[in-house]
Amino acid sequence: MEERNVKRRKLYTGRVVSDKMDKTVVVETKRTFKNPRFHKVVTKSKKYKVHDEQEAAKKGDVVEFYETRPLSKTKYMQLARIVTSHS
Repeated sequence: MEERNVKRRKLYTGRVVSDKMDKTVVVETKRTFKNPRFHKVVTKSKKYKVHDEQEAAKKGDVVEFYETRPLSKTKYMQLARIVTSHS
């Protein structure tokens, strides 16, 4: 997972794993780190519900998104741009 600060907002990068909801895509981010105790490289993933107003992102696309005000019970991320398109 790549993170950058753009105008005090963290920009996340991930792959769209579901686009079945209206104006919402589910994006999975992955990060790797070394376990301090066992010195083994571990991969962790997390899924975010991201608001996509134009419904432009499709399953398999790599997208950038950022944190915003809560839009629903579980949705608090907004789509910034599509990095690469899967189609």
